[in-house]
Amino acid sequence: MKYRVSVSASALAAALIMGSAPALADEPVEGEATEAADTATGAIIVTGTRTIGMKAADSPAPIQIMSSEALGRTGQPDLVQSLAQNLPSIQVQSFGSDLQAHNLQMKLRGMSPNHTLILVNGKRRHGTANVSVAGGPFGGSAAPDVSFIVPESIDHVEVLQDGAAAQYGTDAIAGVINFIQKKSDHGGTVNVMGGQYMDQGGQTYSISGDIGLAPFDGAYLNIAAQKKFKDYSFRGDINPQSIYYAEHGYPGVKDLPGYPYTNRIIGDPRIDQTVVSYNAGYEFGDYEIYSFGSYGHKDARAYENTRAPTVIPGMYPSGFAPQEHIDETDYSVTGGFKGLIGDTTFDFASTYGKDIVRVYVENSGNAELYADTGFSPTHFHNGDFKASQWTNTLDLTHQFDVGLAEPLNVAAGLEYRHETYGITAGDPASYYGGGAQSFFGYSPNDAGSYKRNNFSQYLDLSVKPVEAWLVDGAVRHEHYSDFGDTTVFKLTSRYDFTDAVAVRGTASTGFRAPTLAEGGYSGLNVGPGYIGGVLPPSSAAAQALGFGALKPEKSTSFSAGLVFNPAPKLTITLDAYQTTVRNRIMISSTFYGFSGNYCPAGSTQSGCLPYDADSYNIYNQLAVLGAVNAALGGSGTLTDWTQATAIPSYVLYLDDGVSRNIDGSVAVQTFVNGVKMRTRGVDLVVNYQTDLGSLGIVDWTLNGNYNANKVQGINGLPSALYSSTISPELTALIDDFSVVELEHSTPRFRATANAFWTLGKFSANLRERYYSEVYQIETAPSGSPVAGQNIKVPVKSSFLTDLELSYQIADPIRISIGADNLFNKYPTERSYELIRKWQLARGVSGRSYSSSKYPTYSPYGINGGFYYAKLSLTF
Repeated sequence: MKYRVSVSASALAAALIMGSAPALADEPVEGEATEAADTATGAIIVTGTRTIGMKAADSPAPIQIMSSEALGRTGQPDLVQSLAQNLPSIQVQSFGSDLQAHNLQMKLRGMSPNHTLILVNGKRRHGTANVSVAGGPFGGSAAPDVSFIVPESIDHVEVLQDGAAAQYGTDAIAGVINFIQKKSDHGGTVNVMGGQYMDQGGQTYSISGDIGLAPFDGAYLNIAAQKKFKDYSFRGDINPQSIYYAEHGYPGVKDLPGYPYTNRIIGDPRIDQTVVSYNAGYEFGDYEIYSFGSYGHKDARAYENTRAPTVIPGMYPSGFAPQEHIDETDYSVTGGFKGLIGDTTFDFASTYGKDIVRVYVENSGNAELYADTGFSPTHFHNGDFKASQWTNTLDLTHQFDVGLAEPLNVAAGLEYRHETYGITAGDPASYYGGGAQSFFGYSPNDAGSYKRNNFSQYLDLSVKPVEAWLVDGAVRHEHYSDFGDTTVFKLTSRYDFTDAVAVRGTASTGFRAPTLAEGGYSGLNVGPGYIGGVLPPSSAAAQALGFGALKPEKSTSFSAGLVFNPAPKLTITLDAYQTTVRNRIMISSTFYGFSGNYCPAGSTQSGCLPYDADSYNIYNQLAVLGAVNAALGGSGTLTDWTQATAIPSYVLYLDDGVSRNIDGSVAVQTFVNGVKMRTRGVDLVVNYQTDLGSLGIVDWTLNGNYNANKVQGINGLPSALYSSTISPELTALIDDFSVVELEHSTPRFRATANAFWTLGKFSANLRERYYSEVYQIETAPSGSPVAGQNIKVPVKSSFLTDLELSYQIADPIRISIGADNLFNKYPTERSYELIRKWQLARGVSGRSYSSSKYPTYSPYGINGGFYYAKLSLTF
C-alpha cells in the first residue's frame, strides 16, 4: 500500500480505535527492529496509542512488548505460559478440575480473565465455550483460548496494562493483549522441541513453523502451523481407599494403574492439539484487502477420581479410573478492506469465530442404569458446548490542523456484534439416575441456546497543545439487546519535561456485560444421596430463590506513571494503578436444601441432629429444596420436606420414605453479582543493553509488579432468602473461602529479571522469577488436632530459575537446550500433621480419595522443573 507524505495512511490508521481493533498502522516489518530495540521498549506500538511511530516508552499508557524471539525462549510451546514467565502482571491458572483442566485461563493484574480483551491483529478474538464454574479468581472465565494461536505466527505481542473499555469495548477493564501476526512474504521457520518434567510425566513435543509467500505482486501470505502433544503428569498422594480394598477381599485393585497411587486426578491432562493459521493481504495503491484466520482441534483427556470396587461391582470388580475427554474445534476468520480516501482513512472488517466443545466420559459406568437393567455403557457422550461471535466494524480517522503543536487526530467508528452460546444434552445414559460416574451428563433440563446483539459507537480525540504535552480523550456508547445502554469514558495525558523525564496518567470508566455462558450455564446433577450443581441465574429455580438475570459489572480506573530515559539504552517506567469493579460476577456460595442428618424443626426421629432455625436456616433449606424440586419437574411450594414430588425418595429418606430421617443433600449454586472489588498496584519495567565488545552484548530486563486485591463489600442475599443474624457466614452470598481466594491467591509481589547474552553463534538466556506468598484457607478434616477449624494453607515465597543455551551450528540451524524451573522447585506442601495425615487415614471405605501434596493454586504450578531441547531452522 502506498502512502502520502503529508498524512500517511498508517499514521491516520494508527488512530483508528474500533470496538475490536486498536489501530490500523502497519506492524513493524519482520527483521527491521533488533532484539535490543524490542527489549528496550524501542519497538513501534499500535495498541493504546493513536500516534504513528510511537515507542512503548513514549506511550501515554503503560504497555509492554514481547518479541516472538523472547516468547520462544521458554520450554512450554504455549503462548500463555510464555507470557506468564516473562511478564509478572500476567498469572496463569496452574490446575483446573473437571472441564477446566483442558482450558487453563490467564488473568492480568490479578483480575478476572474476563476483564482482559484479547485481540489478534487488532481484531477481537472470540471466547471459549468452556466456561469455568469454579469459585475464586478464575470462576466464570470464558475468555479466548490463547492456545489456539500458533506462536510461530506471531511477530510480537503488545500488552496494554490499563483500563481501556472506552477505547476497545467491554472486556478491557484490566487491559488488552494484542497478538500481532507476521506479514512476511518470504522465508520461514521450523521449530522442533521435546521435553518432560524432571521427576515424572509431562512428556511434550511440538512441531511448528511458518512460511511467507508472495502469491503475486503486492500480495503476502504467511501460513503457520503447530502440532503439539503433552502427556499426563501426577503429583498426588497414595490412595488409602485402594489399599483398604486390596487388603479386604479385592486383590484386583492392585492392577489399577500406579497402585497404590491409583487416584491420578492431581496432575496435567493429556493434550493433543493441532492448529493452522494464515495472515494474508493484497496492497494496491492506497488500499489493502486483508484476511487472517485459524482452525484448531484439541483432543484432551484428564483423570477423574478413582472409583471403589463397590461402586459397580458387576462391571468393575476391582474398581475403575474414569477419564474425562473433550473433543474441541475452534476456528476464526477475518476479512477486511482498508485504505485512504483523500485525507481520511477507513477500515471495514468482519470477524467470525466459533468454539465447539464435545464432552465425553470414558472407562466409566452408570451404577443405577446397571442396577436397573444389567447393562451400562463404558463410554458416554455427556453433551456439547457451543459459542460463537460475529463482529463487524467500520473505523474512520481524519487529522485537522487546528494551529497547535500537532494536528488534532479524530477517530470514530461503529461496531455490531452478534454472540451465541448453547448447551446440547448428552446421551440419556449419561444422565440417567445418578448419571455417568465422575461426570454427570447434561440433561434436556440443562440444554438451551442464548444469543444477543451489541451495537456501539466511539469517538476519540488526540492532540498535542504543545510539543511536550499529549492529551487523548475517548467516549464510547454501547447498546446490548439484553442489558440496555451504557456510556464509558477515558482521559489519557502525558507530559515530557525533558527527553529523559515524563509523567503520564489515565482516568477511565468501564463496563462489562455478563458473558452468555455466565448467564446460561446449567449443570444439575442427581445422584444417590445427592442433588447439586449450577442453576442459570435467570432460570425459574434461581428466580424462586430470589435471584435473576445478572447485571453488568461497572468499573473505575486510575493510573499515574513516570518514564525515565536517564542514559542511552536505559529505559525505566513506573506506573501505579487502581481499579474498582462493582457487581463483579462470580459463582455464589452453595445453598443447601438439607444436609446430612439435620432434620426439619420439631422432628423427634432418632439420628436427627439439633436444628437451629436461625443459624442453620431452615427457611433457606426449604426454599432451596422447593426450587430444585420444581427444576426437576415437581410442583407446588414446599412447606415440609415430605412434599417433594420429583426429588428421588432415596435422597430424602433413609429407608422406605416413612422415617423422615434425611439422608444426603441438595446443594446448588448460581452465578451472581457478588462483590465490590478494588485492585491496587505498581508496575516497574527497566531495560538496559550492555555492549561487552569482544565478549558480546547483554540485554537486561527487570519487570516487577505489586498487586493487591481487596473485597470491599459482599452483596446481600436476595429478599426471598434469609440471612442469619447468629451465624451470617452460613448464609453469605459469597463465602469466606472465596473471599480469601480473591484477595490472596495472586502474589502481592512478582518480579522477573532477564539477561540475554549473545556472543557470535552462541547465546544464553537467564531468567530469575520471584513469587511472593499466596494462600487459601481449608477446613481441617475429622481426626485432625484442629478438626473443623479453618487453616491457612500457604505457598511460600519462591525464586525460580530458567536457563536456555543456544548455538548456531550452521547458518539456518540453531540448537537449544534449557530448563524452566532449573532447580526443580516445588510449592510448599500442605500440612501433613493437620490435613493430609487425616485425609489419608479416612480411606478405610466409601468415597474417600487421596490428598494433594501441593496446593493446586500455586502461581507456578505443582510439577517442578521442565527440561527441553529444541532444533530451529530459519530459511
